[in-house]
Formats: sequence, C-alpha cells, structure tokens
Amino acid sequence: MRKIPFTATDDEKRHGRDTTWTLRAKEAPDHIKTNWPGCSWIVEVITTGTRKGKQVTPTHTFLTSLRTAPNALLRLVRQRWSIENEWPWVRDVQLGEDAHRYANRVGAPLFSFLRTVVMNLLRRAGYRSVHAGQQELAHDISRMLAL
Repeated sequence: MRKIPFTATDDEKRHGRDTTWTLRAKEAPDHIKTNWPGCSWIVEVITTGTRKGKQVTPTHTFLTSLRTAPNALLRLVRQRWSIENEWPWVRDVQLGEDAHRYANRVGAPLFSFLRTVVMNLLRRAGYRSVHAGQQELAHDISRMLAL
C-alpha cells in the first residue's frame, strides 16, 4: 500500500465510551477514478475504543469526492455517524425502546411514532437531553401540553 498522504485524529468521551477516531486518506488511483467519476480519495476511518469492557476497533473504508483538509473530512465523517447513531441511542438507552414488548403489530409503530414526536418536541423546546426534559415535565401537564 502506498504511503497515506494525510491523517487526522480526534478523541471523544460520550455515552460511557472513550473513543479515538483516526482517518487516513490517499488519492484514488486512476482505475477507481475511471469507474467512479469525481472520486478524489480513498478514506479509511479506524475507531478505537472500549465498549462493554471490551476493546473494539472497527475499520470503515469508503470513497469520497470531497477535497478538504484532513480534520474537516474527519469532522464530516463523525457528524454523519453522529446523526445516524444519536437517535437510536436515545430511543434505546433513555426511552428503553428495545425493552418494550407489544402484543400486536399496531403497537410498535404507534409507540415509535409517539417517541419521535416527544423527542422532537423536547429538542425544539431547547432540551439537550430527552431524559432531562422528561424529568422536568413529567408532573406538569400544562407545560407538557404547551410544547
């Protein structure tokens, strides 16, 4: 493998995890540029961390047409994953969605929809944490309805 022309690294401590993100990228070779017009870089993102007491190191490889600084590219990759991962984490950990069992097929999508509505209302009201919003509004029906 040719020398990687640029790298970027960042650390994150969230949701009980300590994670290091390492991005390595090199210019895409001609045969890739021919098959994927506009492709600029082959990018590898290695995420090193501990999950449930075990060391994990998933590696993701992808192509991109973006031409930007290494740290900016890493930030974009992390933002993309953050958006995809944030809501499922809130649904599972804070709202306990995976623990619910419904007797019929109508119940699961209905409650999922209601959770989404609640999460959106709390976020629009300025709550950064769904749990904090629930705790603050749980016994105040008039404030809840005002959302």
